[in-house]
Amino acid sequence: MTDRRNGLSYAEAGVDIDAGNALVDRIKPAAAATSRPGVMAGLGGFGGLFDLKAAGYDDPVLVAATDGVGTKLRIAIDTGFVDTIGIDLVAMCVNDLVCQGAEPLFFLDYFATGRLDVEAAARIVEGIAAGCHTAGCALIGGETAEMPGMYAAGDFDLAGFAVGAMERGRALPAGVRAGDVLLGLASSGVHSNGYSLVRRIVEVAGLSWDEPAPFADAALGAALLEPTRLYVAPALAALRAGGVHGLAHITGGGLTENLPRVMPDGLTARVDLNGWTLPGVFQWLAGQGGLHEAELLKTFNAGIGMVLVVAEDRAGPLADLLVDLGETVHQIGTVEAGDTMRYSGALL
Repeated sequence: MTDRRNGLSYAEAGVDIDAGNALVDRIKPAAAATSRPGVMAGLGGFGGLFDLKAAGYDDPVLVAATDGVGTKLRIAIDTGFVDTIGIDLVAMCVNDLVCQGAEPLFFLDYFATGRLDVEAAARIVEGIAAGCHTAGCALIGGETAEMPGMYAAGDFDLAGFAVGAMERGRALPAGVRAGDVLLGLASSGVHSNGYSLVRRIVEVAGLSWDEPAPFADAALGAALLEPTRLYVAPALAALRAGGVHGLAHITGGGLTENLPRVMPDGLTARVDLNGWTLPGVFQWLAGQGGLHEAELLKTFNAGIGMVLVVAEDRAGPLADLLVDLGETVHQIGTVEAGDTMRYSGALL
């Protein structure tokens, strides 16, 4: 029998509690910078507290969303560029919330890894805080899980959880009718969907992440890690201005599957593919991968990250408002009678 007079420790098993505490201390300033009306307590408690009345709500309905960033994580891990992947995490959650008509209020994250690297983890969480700040929601809590034996060296996983609110009776979609106009807001790139296909295309092309991107003035890995655009502020401004009947976040399933989610029975979207120019990254992916147009439109956002369904007489003023707020706006179609989404024109 082995004599272990000193006994075993959690650290010997691969879990460093001191490193976890050091991470919390490191990220507290970043989390504190996201504070907003309604926040009642910062990091460190057993749960986050939020006061809806202090946030300005009279008769609120809560809306919750959760998501991750998929295999885009693999590129962040392989390149070591982890500073913006947290923005993706926030965007994937809060962009969904605003489609329900809700204002994002607070956010929680889950970060899991085999061995905690405090510096890398802090950069990730600071990216999450940056995304929260842009979206106007508070980072009020989260979980860091160090799980030796569960992840390969250097690997990690992320999940995000967002909660928002709206006054009762203001849920979207509402009032979508034939003749409504589709305003498409430009994406910042691939966002956070379709990366299993992206990585396969890069593999077939025989490229490495540090080689020049064929479609941008940057290394391939850095170009593909361009973070998901946050649409919360302009979408909320458009809602306040009036005339918005629905919003669709163009994520997994592309335009083909996300636009029908905001269409009532008997109505459908007709999308004019000549309404915008396919960005270079998608032109390269389609050409290199031999993608058919239907595959492109069902896998990627194809350059349109958010679609607003708006009243016809409000399309011009809302487009002007969105441009003033920094968005690139394309009129990409209309709502009409029918049950099957339709495309006209061509992207490729």
